[in-house]
Amino acid sequence: MRKVFISVVAVLCLLTATSCGKKKQTDTIITKKQVEKKVEATPQTTGDYDQSREVEWAGGVYQVAVCRTSDESLPVVDDGTGIKYYDNRINVKVTRQDGSEFFNRTFTKNDFAHLVEKEYREHSVLLGVVFDKADGDNLLFAASIGSPDRLSDEYVPMIVTLSRTGSVSMKKGALLDEDNAPVVNHETQEAEDDGV
Repeated sequence: MRKVFISVVAVLCLLTATSCGKKKQTDTIITKKQVEKKVEATPQTTGDYDQSREVEWAGGVYQVAVCRTSDESLPVVDDGTGIKYYDNRINVKVTRQDGSEFFNRTFTKNDFAHLVEKEYREHSVLLGVVFDKADGDNLLFAASIGSPDRLSDEYVPMIVTLSRTGSVSMKKGALLDEDNAPVVNHETQEAEDDGV
């Protein structure tokens, strides 16, 4: 019996030795994971626009043209979520009926800095300056600084007044009413730009 036991143990050892010698084939392929390099996204824009219309004002017909363009030379704005945007420049040009220039000025967000808190300005862009109406000796424009995200309705409304003498004044406004006309908030103070 001892011989049988030794024979069984010898056979088991032999089987174990031969099974360990042969490696199993698998379909698993092992490779190195490639590390993706983070590509800095190009800043986005809020979109350019041109608006032009004829206005009867101060006894004549004037052409009021407003042009918004994104400007890569201005500081890039982070909207607070990490998405970056180019800020805008907005040119307002008023010409007389004979083609002579009455007013021509390019606005940036800094022109309205005295009306908007610094923390808000850091995450916003100059959204627009649009002609509203002629009112006596003045041309009124609605202006806004706000979130560059097109899906956002967050902005600070302002009123820009261009007088018959060419001077500009700015003040905070209220949100637009249902007729899309600016509503002036009389509790805010008006800031004058001396004849500019």
